[in-house]
Amino acid sequence: MNNRQLFLSYLAQTTDFPLMIEIERAEGIYLYGPEGKKYIDLISGIGVSNVGHRHPKVLEAIQKQLDKYLHLMVYGEYVQSPQTLLAEALVSSLPQGLDNVYLVNSGSEAVEGALKLAKRFTNRREIISCVNAYHGSSHGALSVGGNEIFKRAYRPLLPGISHVVYGSFQQLEQITEDTAAVIVETIQGEAGIMVACREYFQALRQKCDQTGTLLILDEIQAGFGRTGKFWAFEHFDIQPDILVCAKGMGGGMPIGAFIASKEVMGVFKDNPLLGHITTFGGHPVSAAASLATLNIIKDPQFLEMVEEKANLFKTLLVHPKIKGIRNKGLMMAVQFDSFEVLKPVIDQAIHLGVVTDWFLFCDDAMRIAPPLIISDTEIREACAIILKACDI
Repeated sequence: MNNRQLFLSYLAQTTDFPLMIEIERAEGIYLYGPEGKKYIDLISGIGVSNVGHRHPKVLEAIQKQLDKYLHLMVYGEYVQSPQTLLAEALVSSLPQGLDNVYLVNSGSEAVEGALKLAKRFTNRREIISCVNAYHGSSHGALSVGGNEIFKRAYRPLLPGISHVVYGSFQQLEQITEDTAAVIVETIQGEAGIMVACREYFQALRQKCDQTGTLLILDEIQAGFGRTGKFWAFEHFDIQPDILVCAKGMGGGMPIGAFIASKEVMGVFKDNPLLGHITTFGGHPVSAAASLATLNIIKDPQFLEMVEEKANLFKTLLVHPKIKGIRNKGLMMAVQFDSFEVLKPVIDQAIHLGVVTDWFLFCDDAMRIAPPLIISDTEIREACAIILKACDI
């Protein structure tokens, strides 16, 4: 059997209509098929390849670590320099008070840890999240997701979960002294790149302070430079009590983290001890790749170019079928009238060599989240293909 047949025969499928693009190698912003066909990756593996595929500095860090050791012990027991250096670098990128890092394997696992931490620290059980939020697919993360389509088949989920409308000042009144945490995507991703105003985040922070509620910001998609700042919450002059990150953090390697103060994180040490456990969290190769990725992105010149590149996309993507563009940096949603209009455009763009997508809870908008290293020339090429796809 060929690879396509093996894929369909032996790998668990998540839909009856996978993309079925076979990739042999990747480099920079490009994916290459076995016949040499080249695709521009405009979605970065869904927000993962922020520094592009196989960035030389990431590969160098991986190779150096391969020559030392791989997995040694469950997380939190041995002193491993890839973990300690990454944690130090993460803390140095954050405001005072976010100074303790728990490394995990993925965004969903980071959300699970953050939810447990908030409940344990506050000794409360109520969690508030947002309508049309997406925080992952594991049981706890799914429980705080904000769309019933993905949840109804798996109920009962966690009790004590309620939802508010992202950006609604009025619904902040639902946060009370019974609320352990509010978990919010700083930029709502799967809702189609929804961005609340600065005043909303200020009010949210104030309400959490008034009620002793922990604010968890999910930057799994929005972090690591995606919006033009290293952390998306920097746009709004606030800081969370717990920060969640993953995806673009690893330079293509699997890793995630939840970050809080040492005081908050300290509750995992007793009653019970080992309050959160992960075997592979902070895998040394992933941690080395993440540190290299962080060092690439934190360069101010690197971040300054993100908004310029986003503006070029917005200037070029003008077509009667395109009804508008929402964005924060290179986290973009190109709005169409309907899924029926959008889907043929996406299919044709892939055929012509540009990979795009839609959003889980917004199927009438095209996802654009390219590697942040994309050049102006490559943006022009990609946009020309999208416009050609719109014409067909």
